[in-house]
Amino acid sequence: MPSQQEQEKVKKRQSFITRTLWTFIMIGGFIGLLLLGHVYMIMLVMLCQTLVYREVTALFSLKSAKPESTEIQSLQGKDPWSKTLNWYFFAVTNYFLYGESIIYYFKHVVFADAQLLPFATNHRMISFTLYIIGFMGFVMSLKKGYLKQQFGLFCWVHMSLLLIVVSSHFIMNNILEGLIWFWVPASLVICNDVFAYVWGITLGRTPLIKLSPKKTVEGFVGAFLTTLVFAVAWGTFFMRFNYMICPVHDLGVSAWSAVQCRPNPIFVWKDFQLWPPVAAIISTMLRHPVTKISYAPYQLHLLVLACFASLVAPFGGFFASGFKRAFNIKDFGHSIPGHGGMTDRMDCQYVIYFSNILIWFYVRFPRFLMGVFTYVYYTSLIREHNVTVGSVLQTIVSGLAVDEQLELIADLTGYLKKQGITVP
Repeated sequence: MPSQQEQEKVKKRQSFITRTLWTFIMIGGFIGLLLLGHVYMIMLVMLCQTLVYREVTALFSLKSAKPESTEIQSLQGKDPWSKTLNWYFFAVTNYFLYGESIIYYFKHVVFADAQLLPFATNHRMISFTLYIIGFMGFVMSLKKGYLKQQFGLFCWVHMSLLLIVVSSHFIMNNILEGLIWFWVPASLVICNDVFAYVWGITLGRTPLIKLSPKKTVEGFVGAFLTTLVFAVAWGTFFMRFNYMICPVHDLGVSAWSAVQCRPNPIFVWKDFQLWPPVAAIISTMLRHPVTKISYAPYQLHLLVLACFASLVAPFGGFFASGFKRAFNIKDFGHSIPGHGGMTDRMDCQYVIYFSNILIWFYVRFPRFLMGVFTYVYYTSLIREHNVTVGSVLQTIVSGLAVDEQLELIADLTGYLKKQGITVP
């Protein structure tokens, strides 16, 4: 009979093999979906948010709840209404958020289609009505003796929708603004995770935080410096491809499509003239004249993203660690063999995509945080606000009466003919 120590070694070896195998499966699948196009990445985000939502809401269920009084009959493991309402609110929230994105990014399609026009103009009212139906359903499902637990579940569901579904919505917007705003921030969090482990096991001596005893100050600092270098090199490589930097106008494009667009100015290379004494020193050291340095403004933004991925996003992981300790669980679920639940993998990504609401507005919460950061950061500091065909069409359809629209067409036709342009 093998000893307990040998059994433990075999168990660890099997766990390592399973974890490594699924790591490569996830990496290969992710890259494959990235090459297939934006719509596949959006589907991946939707799948991830659904799994995370299921894992988080499963922590708070009325099935095992005890009645507030011994006179109240136990549910005996039956809790059909609360689970149904959980998923109802999830569906309504997704309908509202994804509808908002479709209307914003595809105005030129939505407002040009008579069948889609009612959906676009009344979308928010429809969403609010659906939510009110769910709210009324919740009130009607209240049971005497379980009121405290039911209201707690109601708050839990809404907090989960805010942290998970709303964050996923921002990540989807990042994808629609250009895949580089999804791919690079996610890569920075992964890089920081990996090198925090590498530097931690090689140089780690000083504990960083009690919630995660294995995290060290040396690993934290080493990962920060490594991520800064990685960010500039990784981002600079992918900014060369239109497929990565162009906002989406056609969901049918893939990596093999001839994507063309006018690049955002941050992706255009510029020259920085060196101060003459500095230029003279560098020229002497390199033995050839150097008077300027070429750079892209995007590289400066990469440093900001790297700082967030290294200094702030890891706290999403610490938050998840404390969260799991509070519920006395090792993993949020078992969706991914060797890795626990989807929540355990996505906690950091959901913050760096809270910054891109500093770039536009997955719990491994660092990934969720990274996504939101990227959205905020992009929309606040980088995104260009130009007049588009879609925005003009929206104004015409929603702001002008039919006779005024016909008058506009006649005037525009007359203008184009005077410019020598043949109007079909």
